[in-house]
Amino acid sequence: MEPKLLPPGGGESITAREGRSIVIKAAHELLDMTETSYGPGERGPDPHVHRAHADAFYVLEGELVFGLGPGGAERVHATPGTLVLVPQGLVHTFANEGPGDTRFLNIHAPSCGFAESLRIRRDGGDYDGARFDSFDPPADGGRPPSDAVVRTSGQGETIALGASTVLFKAEGGDGEGTFSLTETTIAPGFPGPIPHMHTSLADSFYVLEGVLAVRLGAKELEADQGSFAFVPPGNVHTFSNPGTTPTRVLNLMAPGGFEQYLKEAARAMPADGPPDPMVMAEIASRYDFRPA
Repeated sequence: MEPKLLPPGGGESITAREGRSIVIKAAHELLDMTETSYGPGERGPDPHVHRAHADAFYVLEGELVFGLGPGGAERVHATPGTLVLVPQGLVHTFANEGPGDTRFLNIHAPSCGFAESLRIRRDGGDYDGARFDSFDPPADGGRPPSDAVVRTSGQGETIALGASTVLFKAEGGDGEGTFSLTETTIAPGFPGPIPHMHTSLADSFYVLEGVLAVRLGAKELEADQGSFAFVPPGNVHTFSNPGTTPTRVLNLMAPGGFEQYLKEAARAMPADGPPDPMVMAEIASRYDFRPA
């Protein structure tokens, strides 16, 4: 599967009717991701559980209200910049209960056929929720709502990588470790890592603010606000910020774990001056990072 860069709003449209829009941004066995817009009063599926994958939401605009646990007794109000990660076995549902529109990213990792289930329903096929890994709430009520990971805007561990910063929204230790998500503010002039590939993880970038320069294979591209770059395993890529203003990016990886490389790299950074390439290379060698 080749890497791709989608422009703002780009992707495979599932539904575009008054009050609701769903666009598939990534469809891969490691993760499926949609960008979804709900108008006032729009509701998601009835309370349900997933048995083999995590369901996660990152709010871009508006407010999304979650009902967690039996009967949706635990309510979570998620505003922009909030991540809600629902692990396997936790009953959940969600809705836009506010007066304005809500826009959010929905991540399923591993995919367990989520994107395909959307296509089946769009095309009027025979939908089987169990085939997608979606089930009615269990008799015992499922996992407690406290098992959900909720990190609001600005919440999470933050590290510095030179003049750039990384905010960890989801790590390999959250849920079942099926993905990681960071908010990275990339300083002007940041040259980026050397061109590289990952053997077994998918890498992706959703631009929140500014412009990100990305290399996908042999292509040098620019990704502006709302663009999404998806890099399946085995593809050469890198990124940088050659501009004069910071760029904010969501970096989504599946499975999780590689984000720990960033923490090790931050600890190895000198107080001033560039990092030692040999030190960085030694750290990278312990993770799924192969120079191209």
